[in-house]
Amino acid sequence: MTRQLHLNAFLMNTGHHEASWRLPESDPYAHVDLAHYVGLARIAERGTFDSLFLADSPQLWGGVAQRPSGALEPLTLLTALATATEHIGLIATASTSYNAPYNLARRFASLDILSGGRAGWNIVTTAGAEAARNFGVEDEPAHADRYARAAEFLDVALKLWDSWEDDLIVADKAAGVWGDDAKLHPPRHRGPYFSVEGALNVPRSPQGYPLLVQAGSSEDGKRFAARYAEAVFTAQQTLADAQAFYAGLKSLTRAAGRDPDHIKVLPGIVPVLGSTEAEARANERVLEEHIVHEHGRDRLENLLRLEPGTLDLDAELPSGLPPESEIEGAKSRYTLVVGLARRERLTVRQLIGRLGGGRGHLTFAGTPEQVADAIEAWFSQGAADGFNIMPALLPSGLEAFVEHVVPLLRARGLLRTEYGPRRTLRERYGLPRPANRYVTDRTSDLATA
Repeated sequence: MTRQLHLNAFLMNTGHHEASWRLPESDPYAHVDLAHYVGLARIAERGTFDSLFLADSPQLWGGVAQRPSGALEPLTLLTALATATEHIGLIATASTSYNAPYNLARRFASLDILSGGRAGWNIVTTAGAEAARNFGVEDEPAHADRYARAAEFLDVALKLWDSWEDDLIVADKAAGVWGDDAKLHPPRHRGPYFSVEGALNVPRSPQGYPLLVQAGSSEDGKRFAARYAEAVFTAQQTLADAQAFYAGLKSLTRAAGRDPDHIKVLPGIVPVLGSTEAEARANERVLEEHIVHEHGRDRLENLLRLEPGTLDLDAELPSGLPPESEIEGAKSRYTLVVGLARRERLTVRQLIGRLGGGRGHLTFAGTPEQVADAIEAWFSQGAADGFNIMPALLPSGLEAFVEHVVPLLRARGLLRTEYGPRRTLRERYGLPRPANRYVTDRTSDLATA
């Protein structure tokens, strides 16, 4: 098959631009409206996207003045969306720092079963002292400790998803035997972070386990992705940076003993469309004019670990900011933002404008042809396997992308025109269904006997 794009719709209430909720067409209550998300999911499915994605964090970020705050719990919301869609994958963020492996493995297996094999897990370690304090921890764990915990968490989850063999259920009414106990494999795991004894109380799901997604681009994050991830959501501002990240991650994946084609790299792009470039720029300016820069300054000071009131809106970032090695949370995003500000000599006000659309992801204002050209260039020049589409304004931005950009990508042979026979999310991403480790081990033992 000709290589084709993988597209994921990153859904965020009224849109990814921080001022999107202020435009007349936006519904300030959309973030808790099921009908809003059902509509978005169906638009993305009409565009034959591989998947949709919901971010999440176990905390309320900052105050509630800046934009619609709070979010529905994503696995709950995706279960509802599973009944309203037929094809599109359903990816939820869940933290390894503030969950237990047994409960989370059960919830994702349940979503995979109910959706017919469309579940994905965006694995995050959750930075920030605010989240830690919601769980009785005074400060955030060190960056390396969070990733060590995440690795053990995922190892346990994989054991749990394999704890039922696929053909465990016998359902022999005549013999009175429902399941084969010999095909049940309790993990009996004992490790530095977790102790998990029993088998999962949910059968093995259609995909075996959900698509594993990761979004950290720090050195620890990339090593974790190379070991486990099957799709990576990332943020780069330039083609050269994206090419370097892509090549580096594929190399790390190969060194980890995995097929580099089994990890898909999806940079984020915030498309702002217009029938002409001038119209697209005007649409972008409308959003920027609605930014409340004081809110942006507060958020930027938090990211840069600066005291409130440190930044001058009309000056550049101060000198003497710490290196990434001294940052414990959001390392890669910290480096991206500081690098952007230094490279283009942006004032704080200008930097806030640049970050307002996608928090460091590439924002691209242009015609549908220009957006399609940019996507094709990154895809064909070793920078991406697909894209995380992050409309600045929802639902209109996603609708415009599907109506005007998707047909161009299809005409160029870069995107499917229909979903076809592949039904699970893994199949859509071109990934094999993982074999059950216990069956594999037993087969190996028989082969060497």
